Amino acid sequence: MRKLLTLAILFILFITGCSEQNGKTLHISTNSWIGYAPLFYAKEKGYLDKLNIQLLTNVSLAEAADVYDIGKADMVTTTQHEYYSLKNSGHDIVPVILFDRSNGGDMVLSNKDLDALLKAKKIHAYLEIDSINAEVLKDFLHHAGIDEKKVIFINKDQAKIESLKPKKGENMLIVTYVPYNLELQRNGFHQLASTKDMNTIIVIDALCTNKKILQDDKARLKQLKSVIDRSITELQADKRASYKLVKNYLGDMSYGDYIDSLQLIKWINKPSEELLKRIEPMGYKGSILIK
Repeated sequence: MRKLLTLAILFILFITGCSEQNGKTLHISTNSWIGYAPLFYAKEKGYLDKLNIQLLTNVSLAEAADVYDIGKADMVTTTQHEYYSLKNSGHDIVPVILFDRSNGGDMVLSNKDLDALLKAKKIHAYLEIDSINAEVLKDFLHHAGIDEKKVIFINKDQAKIESLKPKKGENMLIVTYVPYNLELQRNGFHQLASTKDMNTIIVIDALCTNKKILQDDKARLKQLKSVIDRSITELQADKRASYKLVKNYLGDMSYGDYIDSLQLIKWINKPSEELLKRIEPMGYKGSILIK
């Protein structure tokens, strides 16, 4: 009995020591997106626990940013839109780790073809207005030649958008992303455009934090970067095993949908010099990014 008690005390001291070594618990606010699969994978494998990092998973991009905005998270996954919004609202925030570039994962769906939308007098557009959805939609409208004045913007999170059904008497546009597009397309909506063919817009997903955490916890952030790199390597090496670990974070999608969704992004955790030069003016500073 005394031996068991001693072992228990040693175990508690070990856990406490690990926790103290990694400082306070850091929380990452994130959302359901195929490009964040490495985080979900790392969580399920226990890699994040070893770094004393926890995930706060949200329904939408905007909701994830809101959680960070009110101080409930230390880090947040964003596209450039949410990053700019947080920065412009007074946060001393910087991108520190790159995840992916959308390559078809963000898309515009409709219940009508383009000709019908061009002729329509009124169009209802469903999207997360306070997210990259807005930029994707405006880029699509501009290049499709659709007058923005006839578009009624309807703000909904993706969990609600996902349940929409085509309405016969309504001209509908939907801006969405993986995995929410899957149910919408099963419901009868078809794709008009995506980030794969929208060459004038680039959607970057990255982990952001404030400059104080970057300075005070740089070592742990470097460890996190190594964990993300490892997770990307492992989920690509054994897609079936990674699917079982992350599917619940991605709307419980099928294995086939998981494989297809991975084709709609490009991993940029090890970015080329060409990409770094392109995104530098967008605020993704090579001197700050952990590579």
